[in-house]
Amino acid sequence: MSEQIHVQHDPQGSRFTITVDGTIAGFAEYRTREKGTVRDFMHTEVDPSFGGRGLGGTLVSAALESTRDAGLTIIPRCPFVAAWLRRHPEFDGTIAWPDRPASTS
Repeated sequence: MSEQIHVQHDPQGSRFTITVDGTIAGFAEYRTREKGTVRDFMHTEVDPSFGGRGLGGTLVSAALESTRDAGLTIIPRCPFVAAWLRRHPEFDGTIAWPDRPASTS
């Protein structure tokens, strides 16, 4: 039997949630900035009991696709969101990277 996995936008809570068989398994929180033209992703979390299923990637992918489709800019302040975006260059035109320390490499 396959699990029912759904990602849902909760604009009132400024977050996207992912559920597995109706139970919230994780969320990606954002702040709306620049008069509603930017979503600044602050924190992503998946309950450890749901770990190892790729739910974080599913959640972030859906949240960022929704943000891009709405014509909004993404600020990846959350390390998980930033790492995901580095692996998915198709989002490059919609990202405003936050200030980062200079690379030491």
